[in-house]
This record gives sequence, structure tokens and C-alpha cells, in this order.
Amino acid sequence: MKTQVCIIGAGPAGLLLGHLLRAEGVDCVVLERRSPDYVLSRIRAGVLENITVSLMERLGLDQRLKAEGLPHDGFNLADGERLIRIDIAELTGGQQVVVYGQTELTRDLMDAREERGLEVIYEAEETVLFDVESDAPYVPYTRDGTQHRVDCRFIVGCDGFHGPSRKAIPASVGMEYQREYPFGWLGILADVPPCNHELIYANHERGFALASMRSETRSRYYVDVPLTDKVEEWSDERLWDELAIRLGPEAAANITRGPALEKSIAPLRSFVFAPMRHGSLLLCGDSAHIVPPTGAKGLNLAASDVHYAAEALTGFFNKSDNDAIAAYSDTALARVWKSERFSWSLTKLMHRFPEDGPFERAMQQAELDYIASSRAAQTSIAENYVGLPV
Repeated sequence: MKTQVCIIGAGPAGLLLGHLLRAEGVDCVVLERRSPDYVLSRIRAGVLENITVSLMERLGLDQRLKAEGLPHDGFNLADGERLIRIDIAELTGGQQVVVYGQTELTRDLMDAREERGLEVIYEAEETVLFDVESDAPYVPYTRDGTQHRVDCRFIVGCDGFHGPSRKAIPASVGMEYQREYPFGWLGILADVPPCNHELIYANHERGFALASMRSETRSRYYVDVPLTDKVEEWSDERLWDELAIRLGPEAAANITRGPALEKSIAPLRSFVFAPMRHGSLLLCGDSAHIVPPTGAKGLNLAASDVHYAAEALTGFFNKSDNDAIAAYSDTALARVWKSERFSWSLTKLMHRFPEDGPFERAMQQAELDYIASSRAAQTSIAENYVGLPV
């Protein structure tokens, strides 16, 4: 099989890029190691920045997002006793974020692939990238026991942290920047109304908590726990009790309890790989960077990567423009590092680290007090939360 662009990974980043390229007449094929059902079974974030919403609007695939998404004008920081509301709409000239599950966004992109002529090959196993330093890379894979091969001009790795794409860049070329955190997020998904119409990030003496939602009838809550904890140690009742304590009395009074639809512990990591382009290979999303979920930047960072990659590739094929391809890594990384900074700083502010003592706790409290009383501080947080310009 020959095509112009071979995309590795059919999560939201890979599908979004595929649709953008097809809309501009660029031939592409998407290879996905898993089945469609498996891809849709992954529970992920659901707070969308302007960049992600605008790309769906541009593709005309935003009907469900507009009908079912929950626009948010703000969010809250809590310290166990008070809520500090960050009014992002008022502070950023009317901008919003939209709560819409990543699974639903992926479903929208999947459902449109046949109509839009986007070829996605699922259950493509044993994928390997060859000759990425040349102008004629190729990707062999196995499906149903039969070997196949895709020849292309460019490969784009949208295959996540553990995929093969980043590994195709020699160690002598790439640099990894990483910070692993000493806790994970224990999350519960339940069919209950949220305790607040906006998200609450809480810093309590017992640890971090987050009150979030997927819809007006489905809620997502988290607490941070030591990495040694097991899900089995946390009954639903114990987790609801802990949430009520950490979120504070105002939120606790409005919590509706219910059985868990899903419960899991996710480790936290800050990770950046540079460069994000090597030869004919471009990296997008989690294949190049990971952020802690504090601040909801993961999917949105992938969307900004896709925006830059789509612009560069369509310029190359439709206008014989090589400059955007050459600049892709530097352009994408400039925004990546700013989002990494925001996620890292919010994680440091809202979590209790094992090595922290009274001084560090006093600094957290002073920072929260400053945010509560400073429009400038709130504006900085709001600008980052709603998403920096691309």
C-alpha cells in the first residue's frame, strides 16, 4: 500500500490528524494495534480547550459536542474550607472550556471515517518503522496472520507513550525530560449528578481531590493515593467518605453517592521528548509528552500538535512548502513546555508531597491566599487553563 502519510495510532490525535489531512486532499492511512471497541473502552479526560473544540468545528464534526458538551465559564481551587473560583470567561474575554468525554470525541471521529474517506486499519500488530531518516519510510505490520506494508512520504506517531514511534528515533538524537510523582490518582466514575456545576481542585491536609464530571448525570472524582495502594483496598464507601472530607463541607453537602462504573489508579508523570521530528517522522501527543492530569492538558496538547502537524503536512503536499515541516518540532515544543509548566505548577500547588515540611505547606497556603485576592494571579491561571494561543 502506498500513501502520502502513515499515521500510527487511532486514538483522538491520530483520527483528528487523519480527518484534517483528508479534508485538505492529502492521502493518509491510520494503523491501530487495537480493535475499535478497545479504543473506545479507554476512560480518559474530558475538559476541552478552544483548540480542540475549534478543530472539531472546522471538520464539521461538532454536532454532538455542541448538543451534549457542558460549557464552563470557570473552575475552583479549594483548601479544605473555602472555594476560590477562577472566572475564566470574565478574565479571558469570554473564553470557555467544554466538558465532553474523550471517549465521545473519539467516537465522533470514528463514526465519520467512512463518510470522509479516512482509511483506518485496526488490529494492525507488530508495527515497525523503517527508514525514517529517508524520504521513503515504510511501515510493515501484521494483520490476521498476514504481513502487510505501508510505503509513504511521512510517518506521524500518535501511538502514545508506549508505542513504537518514539523508539524509532535514535538515542543519540533524542533527549528525555522526566519527572515521576510519588502518588497516583484513584478515580471513580459513577452515574450520579456532580456535586458542583464546575470542577473543584482541592488541597486538603489528607491529600488532593478533584470533583469533575462527564455530563449532568455522570461524575468523575479523584483522590491522590500512595503508589503502593491497590484499588481493591478502596471500597466505594471508603472513597466517597474520603472525597467528602477532602473536598470540604460546601462540596460534601452536595455529593451524591453511587456504585462505581469504573475505578482505577493512574500514576502521574511529567515527560517531554525532544525533538518531535526526526527526518520523515513527526511525533504528536503522548508519544512525545505526558502531563499530569492536573489542569486537563493531555488531550488538548495532542490537539495542538495535530494542528501544527496538519498545517505542516498540507503545506508540504499542497504548496511545496518545506519550512513548516522543518519548524514543526520547535513550534510544537514551545507550546508543550508552557503547558508542562502550568500542569507541573498546579500539581505542586494542590498536592502534598512526602518530602514537604511546614515551610512548603506554608508556601502553598500563601500562594492560595495570593490567588484568592489577586486578579492578576487569577488571570494568569485562567489564560493557561483555557489554553494558550496556537
